[in-house]
Amino acid sequence: MKFGLLWLVKRLGKAEYKVEGGKLVKAQVERKDDRILRVKITGDFFIHPEEFLEELEEALAGKLLDESILKGFIRSLAERRGAVLLGVSPEDLAKCIVMAGEGDG
Repeated sequence: MKFGLLWLVKRLGKAEYKVEGGKLVKAQVERKDDRILRVKITGDFFIHPEEFLEELEEALAGKLLDESILKGFIRSLAERRGAVLLGVSPEDLAKCIVMAGEGDG
């Protein structure tokens, strides 16, 4: 009897990105193929309200690891929620997320 095995290939990548002005963004991305499974974003920037960062991380699950798509999604979500990003831009966050998604460990 033969058994078929289904392997789920997940990768975890990390990145740090220093934005113009000196703020640091860090991202850890767990991905499968070219999609985000889970993301954790930290750094020395500010987002108000603070809960928006967790909402953003959850909303990014399933998104394609594409910088322009992520930039637009982050900007749109921040505008809809009235979130203010200080010391970091949607472009900076998207860039760091993609860098982490492309790396392994």
